[in-house]
Amino acid sequence: MRMLVTGGGGFLGLYIVEQLLDNGHDVRVFCRGHYPALQQLNVDVVNGDLCDPVAVASACDQMEAVFHVAAVPGIWGPWERYYSTNTVGTNNILTACKKHSVQRLIYTSSPSVVFDGHDHINGDESLPYSTDWLCHYPHSKALAEQAVLAANDISSLRTVCLRPHLIWGQRDNHLIPRLIAKARSGRLRRVGDGTNEVSVVNVENAAAAHIQAEASLRDSVTAAGKAYFINEPEAVNLWDWIDQLLHLAGLPAVQKSISYTSARRIGAAMETAWHWLRLSGEPPMTRFVAAQLAGSHSYSIEAARRDFGFSPIVTMAEGLERLKADF
Repeated sequence: MRMLVTGGGGFLGLYIVEQLLDNGHDVRVFCRGHYPALQQLNVDVVNGDLCDPVAVASACDQMEAVFHVAAVPGIWGPWERYYSTNTVGTNNILTACKKHSVQRLIYTSSPSVVFDGHDHINGDESLPYSTDWLCHYPHSKALAEQAVLAANDISSLRTVCLRPHLIWGQRDNHLIPRLIAKARSGRLRRVGDGTNEVSVVNVENAAAAHIQAEASLRDSVTAAGKAYFINEPEAVNLWDWIDQLLHLAGLPAVQKSISYTSARRIGAAMETAWHWLRLSGEPPMTRFVAAQLAGSHSYSIEAARRDFGFSPIVTMAEGLERLKADF
């Protein structure tokens, strides 16, 4: 079948492209940059910006399904940057899908759309959207997710939203490199008491969930118009897991710590300084980061298992073993 992957040159997007190719599909990628890995895979690449409705419409032409993975991530920056790409860009995808009679849309959302700064223990899809946004990324993604769910029409465009949590694995160009860099510079601190449990997902499993959800939508409407948490079956102790990653990189475990209260206060102060002084880059600490690093946020995958047969293809042990190659 003819499949479009937005952001197909990125961390998760590239794995989705590879798994689609392995399943025999024709794949087109819509992205802004140029990626040697895509050239090696010999896929059809359309360069453009999600904010350009004409370019988006052109990319969706003759596609049977769209995997909308592209987004602006991060914890800092102007609202317009996140809103224009993550929210308006997704609306452009929806318009293009309807124009070109795309049958299925799989949207990569985020568990942060329900994150309100409090602990979530084995949370499920009944959790409401947050109303207290600590940064612009989850807010813009929540608006986009709601638009995708509202656009679901079982007779024309079937939609589903997936919320992969803390994606990690080989070729990670975001989470793990930043973690290792902070550890090597001596700036990594344990936030909180170190007992918090979180859900994580290997990138290969996150990609597989997208493939499995799309396949389900072809023959069933069970998952249509719904959002699902995607992660490993069992949560991990965040700081024990981080120590495992550091060990793979030949680095010592985290030794120093800071209380959540102190980290949140420092984060608030840094947010103020970065805002008024217009400092470049992201603040080293924010209220959102403090809450993420100190709190528990784990989620159930029972709904994804039940409704579209989500089944991880890589165990935690296998994922850690494969990650050694990157280090």
